[in-house]
Amino acid sequence: MPSPLTNAIDKFPRVRLGHVPTPLDAAPRLGAALGIELWIKRDDCTGLAMGGNKVRQLEFPLGEAQYRDADTLLITSAVQSNYVRVAAAAGRRLGMETHIQLEERVPDVDALYRSSGNVLLDRLFGATLHSFPVGEDEPAADASLDLLAQSLAEEGRRPYVIHLAPAHPPLGALGYVLAAEETLAQARSIDLEFDAVVCPTGSALTHAGLLVGFRALGKKVPVFGICVRRDTGSQVVRVSKVAEQLASMIDRPEVFDADDITAFDGVLAPGYGRINDAVREAIALAARQEGLLLDPVYTGKTMAGLIDHVRSGIIPAGSRVLFVHTGGLPAIFAYGDRLGSWLSDVPWGEG
Repeated sequence: MPSPLTNAIDKFPRVRLGHVPTPLDAAPRLGAALGIELWIKRDDCTGLAMGGNKVRQLEFPLGEAQYRDADTLLITSAVQSNYVRVAAAAGRRLGMETHIQLEERVPDVDALYRSSGNVLLDRLFGATLHSFPVGEDEPAADASLDLLAQSLAEEGRRPYVIHLAPAHPPLGALGYVLAAEETLAQARSIDLEFDAVVCPTGSALTHAGLLVGFRALGKKVPVFGICVRRDTGSQVVRVSKVAEQLASMIDRPEVFDADDITAFDGVLAPGYGRINDAVREAIALAARQEGLLLDPVYTGKTMAGLIDHVRSGIIPAGSRVLFVHTGGLPAIFAYGDRLGSWLSDVPWGEG
């Protein structure tokens, strides 16, 4: 029987894109290395176009696009964006043309960054790519997309724009309200209660969706957001805006408190899409202890934040911790040169 929470979400148009439920896996070796009981929500396994959290996030915006009979999808994000890669694939599945605006968020990139990973997949899916020279001006990026949509409409197309700025309804966050419900059902089936949840926080759609979902279902588990783009103060404001809109959308306007929102920027430097030693350590530790792949932009920084929280005592030793793996694996290849030089300690056998 559908829950009241599901009923509140069912009023929004939706297309089914993901392979869900995704696994909830124990990570005993990595957990032992950190001194915690670690579980991983494997949203890197959502299926479409190498998966990730963007699959859940796109089901509701694309549902609205279909409801409006759109034939062209417009979306903006960083050059190595997972969001636009999945949007390009989803657009093809739904018979829509896709226009992607790539923002210059990461300085000093090489040719590999601009041609491999997600960019390679964008091209493979036949998306039309547009360059936007500014990296940190969401209103301007959205306005640029709106102008492109106007031009396409004048040509007879029926465009639908997916905006990222929090001035617009956070339809994508609805997917993570449902993910919270899904995760709790999985945990309940094996008598598991989490002491903490750790996820990346950037657009805030995943973070706000999980927070609102857990609170709407009566769970007060802390949801620690690890900053991947903005400092703590800016990110807390963003998550608050998105969560407030989302809670109202599902008729739970007072479901969370201001002190429920945390955002940690201690592993963010030197900025979005840029690697530091803590991130390198986290990526290597997960790979070598658990055979788990993390990317440099999102999940690598999130695991670095989790490690910091355990070492500092914010998450006590022995805690049961849920790490939300949001995917992003194609980006590993765009950072091959920067990761490859650091992996020179791995010996090659002879022969």
